[in-house]
Amino acid sequence: MRRHGFPSGVKEPFWLFDNDSTLKSYPFYKEAKAGNKEAAVELIANLALDFLVGIKNMLPENAIFVAPHAREATGDNAIPQVLAAACSLVMQSEVETDIVQITRVFHTGADPMERMSLRAEFDGAVIKDAQYVLVDDVTNMGGTLAELADFLLERGGLVSAVVVLVNAGRVKHFHPTRTIIKKLEERYGDEITEMFGITPSALTANEANYLVGFRTADEIRNRLAKARKETRIRLRSKGIE
Repeated sequence: MRRHGFPSGVKEPFWLFDNDSTLKSYPFYKEAKAGNKEAAVELIANLALDFLVGIKNMLPENAIFVAPHAREATGDNAIPQVLAAACSLVMQSEVETDIVQITRVFHTGADPMERMSLRAEFDGAVIKDAQYVLVDDVTNMGGTLAELADFLLERGGLVSAVVVLVNAGRVKHFHPTRTIIKKLEERYGDEITEMFGITPSALTANEANYLVGFRTADEIRNRLAKARKETRIRLRSKGIE
């Protein structure tokens, strides 16, 4: 269950690009996305180093940088973990490698409902009252970062900032308006929580704005069922069961 939204002090991420076209066109991108750490180092050094130096003084001292990454990273996107390591070097701080994503969400190519139905889960030790900065290559709906934030907050950690290369969401900030949340609660009651395992107040702005566009809970259920079928078809086409 995702119960915690982003803390009020984390209004939006620090980001370099508004869309992923520059990132995807970079020569080392495909190799880095496929798990090649050397390619990811080249990409980060050439695209993001000046950006990281520029935001250095806006991030908390002694923060721990943590990125969503699998326990066995071979074949998985190497960019988030390398970006977190680069952040720690620039800020002269720590990088967290023991907190790992234990589910693969396959968000690449997924539409908003697929992204909401495929929630990331995490495992690992959280240091109570430690300041964590979340790091990822791309955020769209903000769901994976929200799940990581919830994992840390639930276990006594503090989330102080978010750093991404690309903020591709329609809304660039994390927090939905109170008006939208009230509308979701009045229209659907507990049904959002029952369908997605997310309390309305813990939705990201892009998630909440997406769901408020449906007129009834049945419309959401039908779209969710269709999205799950689409996910299975999409993954089977890639040889993934």
